[in-house]
Amino acid sequence: MNLQRQLSRMGFILTGGRSSRMGADKAFLDFGGRTLLERALGVMRQTCSNLAIVGEPAKFAAYGTAVPDIYPACGPLAGIHAALRHSSAELNLVMAVDMPFVSPDLLAFLFAAASDTDAIVTVPGTARGFQPLCAVYRRSFAAVADEALRAGKYKVDALFSAVAVRIIEASELAAAGFSDRAFFNVNTPEDLLAAQTSGPG
Repeated sequence: MNLQRQLSRMGFILTGGRSSRMGADKAFLDFGGRTLLERALGVMRQTCSNLAIVGEPAKFAAYGTAVPDIYPACGPLAGIHAALRHSSAELNLVMAVDMPFVSPDLLAFLFAAASDTDAIVTVPGTARGFQPLCAVYRRSFAAVADEALRAGKYKVDALFSAVAVRIIEASELAAAGFSDRAFFNVNTPEDLLAAQTSGPG
């Protein structure tokens, strides 16, 4: 892989907040013999050597660079904002820790799509809507996120109307061999059981 291209991109894993619906820290839940965090790191490292965790440094520093939220307790948008403020790369892939079926091939596909457009956000669109927690953001999105966070507006995809967005449609994902299953989120104990029953991705 071209070194300059590799250095122009970075990966971030959002570890989430209180995990109130799960009743435990999702990052450390077991899935297929590894924690969700370990699995996410393993997947991300196959696509992007420059990566960081967005979460409390005291909790995650043992796993590598950990970046705290600048706006604590403000949801995923605050995590994306913190990632982009920390990053020195133009293209930044953000992935939630609780997506056990994301593959290295999918992340490479997203980076490739983002590299072929000047859009500020490259985001998959599925039957369930946008997937902003497995998407690529240019650094300039940080300013849009900052303004929204200051105004108390925390919904990520509500900001997409304010910037140029490259939507990867469901048909495009399917043609490349990716299904909606890739974007499954583990939010509850029932979700975790369903994911474990269907097997690791």
